[in-house]
Amino acid sequence: MSAPSAVPDASSVPELTVLRLARPYLRRLVGAGLLAAATEFAGLALMATATWLLMAAAGQPPLDRLTVAIVAVRALAVSRGVLRYTERLAGHDAVLRLVTDVRTRVFATLAARRGAPPRTGDALSRLVSDVEAVQDLLLRVLVPATAAGLVSMLAVGVAALISPPAALALAAGLLVAGVALPALATLLTRRAGAEVAPLRGALAADAVDLTHGAADLAAFGATGAALDAAGRRARRLARWERRLAALGFAVDAAGVLVAGLTAGAVVLVVLRAGVDGVLVGVLAVGALAAVEIALALVGAARQWTGLRSGLARVAQLVADLPDTGRPEGRPAAICGAARVRFEGVTVRYRAAAPAALDGFDLDLPPGRRVAVVGPSGAGKSTLAAVLTGAVGPEHGQVTLDGRDVSAYPPEELSRTVGGLLAEAYVFHASVRENLLLGRPDADEEALAAATAAAGLADWVRAQPDGWDTEVGEEGGQLSGGQRQRLALARALLAAPGVLVLDEPTEGLDPVAADQVLASTLDATPAGHSVLLITHRLSGLAGVDEIVVLDAGRVVQRGRHAELVAAPGWYRDQWVLQQAAEHGYLALSG
Repeated sequence: MSAPSAVPDASSVPELTVLRLARPYLRRLVGAGLLAAATEFAGLALMATATWLLMAAAGQPPLDRLTVAIVAVRALAVSRGVLRYTERLAGHDAVLRLVTDVRTRVFATLAARRGAPPRTGDALSRLVSDVEAVQDLLLRVLVPATAAGLVSMLAVGVAALISPPAALALAAGLLVAGVALPALATLLTRRAGAEVAPLRGALAADAVDLTHGAADLAAFGATGAALDAAGRRARRLARWERRLAALGFAVDAAGVLVAGLTAGAVVLVVLRAGVDGVLVGVLAVGALAAVEIALALVGAARQWTGLRSGLARVAQLVADLPDTGRPEGRPAAICGAARVRFEGVTVRYRAAAPAALDGFDLDLPPGRRVAVVGPSGAGKSTLAAVLTGAVGPEHGQVTLDGRDVSAYPPEELSRTVGGLLAEAYVFHASVRENLLLGRPDADEEALAAATAAAGLADWVRAQPDGWDTEVGEEGGQLSGGQRQRLALARALLAAPGVLVLDEPTEGLDPVAADQVLASTLDATPAGHSVLLITHRLSGLAGVDEIVVLDAGRVVQRGRHAELVAAPGWYRDQWVLQQAAEHGYLALSG
């Protein structure tokens, strides 16, 4: 399946963005529009021919005068069904291909977006409801509108062959039904349509928060407040949707009135023109059918108004997707090991807040292994966020082989700098599928080596389904330690040149933690550097340098033996942790 070659810019006209994305499928969409027009024209011709047949048969003419009309009615009835099926097949084929591309782009944008991730419910709304707006724009707005416009012009042209005055009356009715009423519907429903999509996203976020955060909400006594807030949004959404329904009913009623008035006007005009009685009936029924087809533009206008907010959100996300091309001056992709330098890096999350990192310096050449330790809030995770490009420094810079990390596209940076970051996501899929996200072409031997290094191999072998064991939503079927080791195995499988490990042994007992850390460092390819962020000091004797952070500043650096021998935070924490772990082992033994 081909993907759109150009990334459009988001603008105030999100429909243009969608049409640019649909360019690879233009032939299919044009074909669907023509088939829809042919279907509607077949229906109009069927009504007109059937009317002529009934009125002509009332005069009891010879049967041979009716034979052609009888065959035409049958042919039109059959062709209408065939054309409708073909139109739906062609239209949905094109649109589902496009929706696949758009959903992939939206997911890539959300995954690559730097900074705070979107709320799960809102992200779900963007991936589902908002992307479906693209489908509805094409299938429920553009294709029906194109068909209605073409058939309306054909209907006026055929009426003009019979009676030019009747054609003028029909054209006036079609303009009211196909232009004035859609404009009125758009005007009346614009505000409501702009409110509905964000409210649906907020309601989806509320549903996820209330479901997944039920325990936390109950613990803090906030369940009632959360339910009340969600209820208020749900009631507001219901009010807007009721308003949309009422306005839609009013416009539909006006459309029925316009159809009746148009047919009446056509009849009066052709009677004054002295048109044959049979043709009067044909024109009257044809006018009703033509106006009904034109009224599809009213439905299309309502749909378009309701879709604009979702389309704008999709257009913005698609426009945010980094260009996969490499503009002049952009650094080439790095393969394998790379040298990382932190030079005077200062990070502040709020203008008046203390610095999360304050003048941090670090040299991490290929093959070097550095551990960063310190109390909670010292800036360890901020350090990882700066290196991976998730957070930009206020002062100083982080370079990768001499180029600032911000100069690299996220997809290229993540192939060089990656690993086990805070809150690593585990998908609702099998163990194998979660691991293959790290390296899609990995064979079973590579999977086994990664899980063995992460200390998960025995658990996988013990499962009845082995690699195909489902881990549940967000790894809900795993313990905290198993979830962490699965994410660690995925990071080892990816084998980036700069491996960042943020608390890789969290949730493990001391013995298992030491074993996993040692095997992880052993499994790191030669020449690849490691930035280890941890609160545990055990097992750090094998790293090349230990950096102690406190309040964003480096307070100690050196190797394990040097820091244990020197007064300071590291030695104090080492004594405390050793005493706690020995006590734990004595109790468990």
